[in-house]
Amino acid sequence: MKNTRRQFLKRFSAAATLITTAGFQSVQAAELFNANAEEVNFRFIVASDAHYGQPDTLFEEMTDMFIEKANAFHKVVPCDFCVLNGDIIHDNAEFMPAAKQAFDKLNIPTYVTQGNHDHVTAEAWKEIWGMSVNHSFSMKKYKIILTTTSNEKGEYLSPDLPWLAEELEKSKRKPVMLFVHIPQEKWTRHAIETPEFFELLAKHKNVKAVFHGHEHDQDGVYIKNDIPCIFDSHIGGSWGTDYKGFRVVEVLENDNIITYMMNPDVEVDRVEL
Repeated sequence: MKNTRRQFLKRFSAAATLITTAGFQSVQAAELFNANAEEVNFRFIVASDAHYGQPDTLFEEMTDMFIEKANAFHKVVPCDFCVLNGDIIHDNAEFMPAAKQAFDKLNIPTYVTQGNHDHVTAEAWKEIWGMSVNHSFSMKKYKIILTTTSNEKGEYLSPDLPWLAEELEKSKRKPVMLFVHIPQEKWTRHAIETPEFFELLAKHKNVKAVFHGHEHDQDGVYIKNDIPCIFDSHIGGSWGTDYKGFRVVEVLENDNIITYMMNPDVEVDRVEL
């Protein structure tokens, strides 16, 4: 598959992608695991779509499996934080406290975005998670921005663009990682179209990558205006890729990004060896 700048690039399993200013380079997982750790500025996990509480699924077991494998990975390859990028629960707000209690078992600082199945109010979200539905934090010289694309009703929404514009303006001298549950370009069947979102990003060349959940069957990268928009499969739910995994992102000292998917049943075991 060709590494074009305008089309879907590849699906990830044992291979990874190195994102540089010059484009994309395929890298084998074995090379990544043997890389000099001193080259990594920081590392994080992004996981989406736990759907905790979804009827007729083993949601508790799937959540526990992710937590076990993420903690095992972190023990061998230390991570600075984890982002749960939306759809933490499945519609029923009564499950959110239990989901929070479950994810508290992660041994990594954890941040969250609201997805369309996270049917809780903004007030309840802040009370349970200790952070607003739109929030940001700093990691080394980077700014990490997380923004909601839904609400208590589960509507498909664009981010709060005035809030995002303000955050990007405040961060214009820092590289930015942006987390948005619902894709804002119709690459996939459940995405929406928000041209204004990409018009805003086009004004901020410091946005290094956008991370999406929502599409359980997507674990690759799309390009929009030279910005990689990155998917990470799913850790729960009733449909999607034939594995339930999470994405690892390594930001190098030279600001290049290495990213790869972890299939918990295969890749975590390989790391532990």
